[in-house]
Amino acid sequence: MEILGYLAAALMVLAGLAGTILPAIPGLPLLFGGFLLASWLDGFQHLGAISLAILAVLAALGLLIDFVAGLLGAKATGASRQALWGAFIGSLAGMFLGIAGVILGPLIGAVIGEFIARKDAFQAGKVGVGTFIGFIVGAVAKVACAFAMLATAALAVVF
Repeated sequence: MEILGYLAAALMVLAGLAGTILPAIPGLPLLFGGFLLASWLDGFQHLGAISLAILAVLAALGLLIDFVAGLLGAKATGASRQALWGAFIGSLAGMFLGIAGVILGPLIGAVIGEFIARKDAFQAGKVGVGTFIGFIVGAVAKVACAFAMLATAALAVVF
């Protein structure tokens, strides 16, 4: 039975790693959950409270950066409030449309919101590009947090 638990933990870690690249999978929470399960199975011998706290902070930080980066990218280009709401609504709607929807949803939402607010196609396009750059920055930060989580867990196990 214990082997099944470790297998489930390993599958959660692998799914979490995949989720850092695939937007539809909650990568960092799965990664943390896999480490927490493995730690619980071995009686917290290798990953203790401090290591798990660091892993939790890294997961939360990665999620926060990923969520906020697209909005900050739009804001950096002078986006209106309607564009920010459009990016947020586009993010929510995009979740149901697969990977393309997750990537393009915030961009299209920001462009539509900005165009409604200012009736300026050039500014709307600029806001869309800023939103996309923010999305890329968020994705890179999420991957960096995942690797930091892996390194933290590996170091905790070794030492």
